[in-house]
Amino acid sequence: MSGPDGTSEKNIKTRDGILTAVAAALFAAALWWATKNLDGYKLRIINLIAINAILGLSLNLIYGMTGMFSLGHAGFMAIGAYVSALLILTPEQKTMMWILEPIAPWLLGLHTSFVVSLLAAGLIAAFFGWLVALPVLRLGGDYLGIATLGFSEIIRIFITNLTPITNGSLGLKGIPAHTDIWMSYGCLAVVLVCMVRLMKGNFGNVLRAVRDDEIAAQTMGIDTFRTRVLAFSLGCFGGGLGGALMGNLITTIDPKMFMITQTYNLLMIVVVGGLGSITGSIVGAVVVTTMLEWLRFVENPVSIGGIDIPGIPGMRMVIFSLLLIIVIIFRREGIMGMREFSWNWFFHERTPGKTVGGGPR
Repeated sequence: MSGPDGTSEKNIKTRDGILTAVAAALFAAALWWATKNLDGYKLRIINLIAINAILGLSLNLIYGMTGMFSLGHAGFMAIGAYVSALLILTPEQKTMMWILEPIAPWLLGLHTSFVVSLLAAGLIAAFFGWLVALPVLRLGGDYLGIATLGFSEIIRIFITNLTPITNGSLGLKGIPAHTDIWMSYGCLAVVLVCMVRLMKGNFGNVLRAVRDDEIAAQTMGIDTFRTRVLAFSLGCFGGGLGGALMGNLITTIDPKMFMITQTYNLLMIVVVGGLGSITGSIVGAVVVTTMLEWLRFVENPVSIGGIDIPGIPGMRMVIFSLLLIIVIIFRREGIMGMREFSWNWFFHERTPGKTVGGGPR
């Protein structure tokens, strides 16, 4: 098959592969430069962008690509963060940290490497997602959102009260800071490749069919319930992985970190970037993370023309929410809509077939 300028599809794929490899090498060089020249605060923001991109992709798989409105992602983040932390903390740290009640004996000697803890965090979060999905996904629409929101709050309450396992409201401190730029962006690269291959394959077509018209999908012989359970569990795996990376970046976690506002932030990433767009989740993570940090200045006291204006706590969220409302009003499909990045943008070509995230745009 040939493109409009006579270029074969094989040559286009070769060209795209070379350009992708060059772009990846340049991006890796930029990350290396950042580690050598930027301060700790800027490096943390860069790390947060990668982690939020992973979380945005996982929620977009559930909401944007399968059409399930979920508000429980903060709960799966909490599961992942606590599982990873409990696996990498040393027995000595655990002994000193549990003050209110002694730590559970079976947990004291449990110790693994960071990579193993990441896999365990994702798998255990996916398991709990599967348990939740079996009864909850028989609901739909607003009922599903309310049910997942309730589950997220249940998880947070359990974490607060299961002191022998989670150290209760005191949380976990002194978590080894294993999350660096290479780890966070390496995990993002793996998640991104898996998402692209998943959505380009037949399973991606099945997800879009379920999202667009579940009744029609059932008529075509698709087991829509099983498909939604699998997509929900995969999304929860990403939530657990992102929570584990975040816990090891911040080095301290507690139940208050995983309130509903965490899920709202992820929803902003998905909506701003574009529902159903993999590229949109990446773009949304960059925009939302940087804007939330940049707007911190509005909460600090400033002096303009000799007039002192006191800082107002929480004002950055007010301003950011207003900006989000403006985006929804004037571009409700988000920055990318359902489109995906393509090298053809730079060559003014159109290749046959569908985009990764949705139909051709």
